[in-house]
Parts: sequence; C-alpha cells; structure tokens
Amino acid sequence: MTTTHHPTGTNAGRTARAAGLLYLTIFFCGLFAELAVRSRLIERGDPRATAANILESPGLFRLGIAADIVMLVCDVAIAVVLYRLLAPISRTLSMVAAAFRLTQTAVLGLNLLSMFQALRILDDADYLGTFGADRVEALALLSLDSHRYGYILGLTFFGVSTMVIAAIAWRSPDMPRGLAVVLGLAGAGYVADMATFFMIPGYDGAASNVVLAPALIAEFWFATWLLTRGRALGDRPLRPALAPA
Repeated sequence: MTTTHHPTGTNAGRTARAAGLLYLTIFFCGLFAELAVRSRLIERGDPRATAANILESPGLFRLGIAADIVMLVCDVAIAVVLYRLLAPISRTLSMVAAAFRLTQTAVLGLNLLSMFQALRILDDADYLGTFGADRVEALALLSLDSHRYGYILGLTFFGVSTMVIAAIAWRSPDMPRGLAVVLGLAGAGYVADMATFFMIPGYDGAASNVVLAPALIAEFWFATWLLTRGRALGDRPLRPALAPA
C-alpha cells in the first residue's frame, strides 16, 4: 500500500512559501509575456506593422517566449505543490484542480509553438521567399492569432482549476472567505472570456480587461497569502480516502 505524505508544521511552511514563490513567478512571467511583449509588438489586423515590430525587436520577442516557458515549468510544479497543501481539506477537489491545471499547461505549451512559428516565418524560413512579403507577413500574423485563441482555450482550464481551488478555500477554516470569493470570480472570468471569444463572432476582447480584473487581484492575493499565512494549511489532518471530500 502506498502512503501519501502531506506537509505539516515547518515542512508545511516551506511548501507554502515554495507555492507562493512559484505563483509570483507565474504571475510576473505571464504579465511580462503578455503586456511587455505581445501587447507591444503585435498589431491586431495589421500584418505589416506586426512583422516590422518583431523584426526590429527579435530579442524581446524571444524573451517573451522564454518567459512563457518559465511560467509553464512553474505551473507544473505548483500543480503538485498545491495538491500537497490542499489535499487535507479535500483530496478529491485538490486532485481535480491539479488535473485541470496540468491540462492548461499542456495546451499552452503546445500553443507556444505558434509563437515560435511566427518568428521562423518572418526570420528563418527562406523557402517562403517565393510567397512575397505580404503573404509571409499574413502567415506570421495568422500564427499569432492562432496563439491568441489557443491561449484563451488554455486559460479556460486554468479558470476551472481556479474555481475548484476557490471551493476548497471556502471550505477551509484557515483561508480567508474573501480570497475564496475573488478566486471564484477570477475563475469564472476566465471561462466567461473564453465563451465570449468563441461564441460571439467578431468579438475583439474589448471586455476582457474588465472580466479578468479579479484574476490579477486573486492571483497576487493568493500568492502573498501562501507566502505569509500558508503554513496554517499544514495543521489540518488529512481526510481519510473514503471520507466525503
């Protein structure tokens, strides 16, 4: 029989701090890749301007890809770490949250190839020279548009994971109810944003900032809570495997 050990006491404090640091790394890498790179270099609907921006700043574009890779590596780690921390509250829900988070990571990892493909189309793929500059630029922007929708799809799984963590937080006597509420709103925002993008033709993401605003608050709050208060999660005994979760 295999026994699963969960952190208690000092070990719980270390595990919670590790989770908080991972969360902050994910938070800042994601913001950098989106706001400092993609929002700056990609002009929606303008292939020529987008191509010019990327070719003028290829190092920044590659740095954005690297930031996304670091974010995804941390996502895999935090899925495991959060499971260890939250399983004493609900083993089943913790496993569901980890599964959705890992699914998100797989989707975003594969989707990142579209970013690299756009760079290759513009910079490395000499065999596309017969297409002409306009077509090459259009192909690059098409790859970047595919990345955008793939990213939204991946965040849908993250949204579900966040809502499950919100449910765990609500049940925990150690986690703030306010944090549970904001996490729930953040997760619902991700899912709503996905539904809007895929169900409403021509939607350009105009409401995304409003819908996803709780996500920034929730993720930063959760990260800092894990760093400063997360040790409390190690003071709870693990529920029996057959007990209601």
